[in-house]
Amino acid sequence: MEQNVIDASGLLAISTRLQRLSDQIRRDGLLIYKAFGIDFQPKWFPVLYTLYKKSTMSVVSLSDEIGYAHPSTISLLKELEKEKLIRSKKDKIDTRKRLVELTEKGKTLLSTMEPVWQVIIKATEEVTNTENNLMKAINEVEAALQEKSFLLRAQAYMNK
Repeated sequence: MEQNVIDASGLLAISTRLQRLSDQIRRDGLLIYKAFGIDFQPKWFPVLYTLYKKSTMSVVSLSDEIGYAHPSTISLLKELEKEKLIRSKKDKIDTRKRLVELTEKGKTLLSTMEPVWQVIIKATEEVTNTENNLMKAINEVEAALQEKSFLLRAQAYMNK
């Protein structure tokens, strides 16, 4: 079978290939939640799970914790507020800060999701626990990029 252009391009299309993999896992994740009768969008996971584990957080702290740009976090928060899964309030100490937390509806949703997470973990282990272990590789790449950005690495080759 002939490779498509993106697959054949190798490292040049790594971002596209990771996006494609992410999209596939999210689509299937949505179907897994639906199979359990849970109305949940996988894109909500980082915000809701973080608030589930850390309780009330400022928008900036939450954005930093999940590693999303501030505008992306704000967009998710608006969606989650509309769904009544989170609420926001002004910080009493610093009124410029907005704090977000789960609502009772959000807490209930997440508690019904906990058993599903075990299923998701098992299925994920099955596909990622390969000879090259994807999670280990992701951790290694993230650590390398923390040490020196992709841009700085590329610039070193542009100056040669």
